[in-house]
Amino acid sequence: MQVTLAKSAGFCFGVTRAVDLVYHQIKDNEGPIYTYGPIIHNEEVVKDLESKGVQVVNDLSELKKLKKGTIIVRSHGISEKEYQLIKENGFQIVDATCPFVLKIHKLVEQYSKKGYYVIIIGNQAHPEVQGICGWVSGKNVSVMNSLEEAQKFQLESDMPVCIVSQTTFNLNKFKDMVEILQKKGYDIIVLNTICSATEERQTEARELAKKLDAMIVIGGKNSSNTQKLFEICKNECANTYYIQTSDDMDYTKLKSVNNVGITAGASTPKNIIEEVSKNVRNEL
Repeated sequence: MQVTLAKSAGFCFGVTRAVDLVYHQIKDNEGPIYTYGPIIHNEEVVKDLESKGVQVVNDLSELKKLKKGTIIVRSHGISEKEYQLIKENGFQIVDATCPFVLKIHKLVEQYSKKGYYVIIIGNQAHPEVQGICGWVSGKNVSVMNSLEEAQKFQLESDMPVCIVSQTTFNLNKFKDMVEILQKKGYDIIVLNTICSATEERQTEARELAKKLDAMIVIGGKNSSNTQKLFEICKNECANTYYIQTSDDMDYTKLKSVNNVGITAGASTPKNIIEEVSKNVRNEL
């Protein structure tokens, strides 16, 4: 029996930075501390922060009812208007936006002001994508998440096009969608903004899933990058399981397999990964 833990599993740089910023604020700040939305898409981390007094603000309309304090912008980033609204309501801002996401904000702002139509490849409902949209100058922007949406897209002008991606998007799917858009004959500049950690994590997960009998993918239900990992692994290995914590896994399902791979999304704490890994080895 063999258990292989992906080297890239767990917190990425941006998530580590965001979580560390919150804990530093808890230690050094005497006033109320809030995060705008959950700091990362992991329920266990959010619960721990709440136990230490950190409150989650899900809508900025709540600000008028809250005691003034510090609002921490989560790793997914926010729009320019949201920054302004937080300041106008008298709150101090600590920006935990991932540097890779901040780079996309600057790019779409820059190219949209130059007259480019911006296409964001990603999930419209994801806070990172919503934040990116908020840095596009004007309304010349579209978000697409599938090959079908790319095929149906039609630009009713001769504007040049700038394509960016959500940092956690599936790399191969991004390339396929870009290829479809390029065949339409637009004047296109493609900026691959999928972060290097995501590329590494997806590539490693795909290679493991190809050669192993079962895969366990650990991460929050709302974690975009974990969902992509699950899709990639499931495509290569039928026996792929998506769990948030060790309690979600029925380890008896692994008794008939010879080898198991474990990977985890960028918002999954080390202790959860270690617990799952330990329980898999005990079961085998």
